[in-house]
Amino acid sequence: MTSEFDAALALTPREGGVYDAVLDHGWHIGGGINGGILLATMAEAIRRELPTKPDPLVVSAHYLGPSSAGPAEVRTRVVREGGTVGTAEATLVQDGADKIAVLATYGDLERLDGEVRTSVEPFEIPPPEECFSADLNPAASPPLMGRFDMLFDPASVGWALGQPSGSGEIRAWLRLKDGRDPDPLVLLTMVDSLPPVVFDLGYTGWAPTLELTAHVRARPAPGWLKVRAWTTNVAGGLFEEDCEVWDSSGRLVAQSRQLAMVPRRR
Repeated sequence: MTSEFDAALALTPREGGVYDAVLDHGWHIGGGINGGILLATMAEAIRRELPTKPDPLVVSAHYLGPSSAGPAEVRTRVVREGGTVGTAEATLVQDGADKIAVLATYGDLERLDGEVRTSVEPFEIPPPEECFSADLNPAASPPLMGRFDMLFDPASVGWALGQPSGSGEIRAWLRLKDGRDPDPLVLLTMVDSLPPVVFDLGYTGWAPTLELTAHVRARPAPGWLKVRAWTTNVAGGLFEEDCEVWDSSGRLVAQSRQLAMVPRRR
C-alpha cells in the first residue's frame, strides 16, 4: 500500500526534465500547501535527474508565492554533475506562475558516511507517552496536522493553551501517521512541519516562508524523530527559524534555517 507521503510525491515525467504533480489538499495549512511537502516533491524530481546521487545534501528554496491543491509542474535542470556530488535547480509552476525556486546539491550519504564529530548535544524532551498530542482538537486543526503523529514537549506547548512561554522554542516528537519510516525526503518535510515558533511568542496565524535552506546530514534510523525549532530574532516583520532533527539512534540527521513573515495577529 502506497503511503500518503509517497502518494503526495508521485510525479509523471515529461520530456526535458519536466514532471507533472498533483498537490494534495491533505497537506494544506494556513494560506497554501505546506512548504515542507513542496520541498520534498521538488527534491524527488531532482533525485530522478541525478540517479547516481540519490540523497539531497543541501536544498535551498525561495518561496515566491503560495501553492494550492491541484495540478502543478516541476521543471528541473542539472547544473553540474561531478563524481561525488551533483547540483540541479528546479522550479514549481502552478497556473502559469513560478511558486518556488530551488537550488540543490545531491550525493550518496552512504558513500559520504564517515566520522561524526559534533559539539551539539541532543536536546531533552520527555518520552512520547508524557507529551501532548496535536490531535487534541482535530476539528480545529488544519489538514496538514492529520498527516503526522506530533507529540509536543509539555514545556513548549503553552502557546496552544493561550499561555506562550516567550522563549520562542517548540520541541516535539514527529513521525508520519501512516507509519512510513523516515528517509532524507521525509526529513525535508519535517524541518517545516512544526507550528511557527513565533506562536511561542504570542503570535498566531499563517507565517509564510520566504526562504528555507535544509542540510541533510545522514539517512535516519526507523522510528520517531525528535524535532526542535527556535528563533532568536523577530524584526521588521520577519523572523528566522532554526531547526534540528534527531533520529531514534540519537544522531543529528537534519538541520535547517528559514526566514518567514511574522503573523499579523498577536
